Amino acid sequence: MKVKPIAEVLEALAPAAEEAGVELVDGAWNMRERSLTLWIDAEGGVDMDMCERFHRVADALLDDIDPTFGAAYTLTCSSLGLDRPIKTDRDFARRLHEKVEVRLYAPVDGKKEYEGELLSFDEKTFTILTDKGERTFEREKAAKVCLYIEV
Repeated sequence: MKVKPIAEVLEALAPAAEEAGVELVDGAWNMRERSLTLWIDAEGGVDMDMCERFHRVADALLDDIDPTFGAAYTLTCSSLGLDRPIKTDRDFARRLHEKVEVRLYAPVDGKKEYEGELLSFDEKTFTILTDKGERTFEREKAAKVCLYIEV
């Protein structure tokens, strides 16, 4: 199935998401399942009604932009949940001074995983306070940054 790039799809849907009161955080094509998943967030969290409302708005817009060039696909709108990745400046700002978990693509000082309080960030890096002091990481070298969840 030929599809438009996800960045193009997200860009087309972003204004509608903002009007609907949600943030369109990410999206992904699953070619095997012939589906498009859109992940949304909102202040105070996302409930099923929000997902359903945005699904209807997105579905209508996607019919107009035809991201699959006429091929059938399934659209899913979902919340990213508590373990959602922290990717955007808005995500980092929302999680300042909270404990986060960092997974790196390659080891730094022999470790690929770190935990600590998110102290600061800029467009290229972020800094956490670990039990051994401050650590600054390049965003592009982090495979995943997410809220630390104690079980």
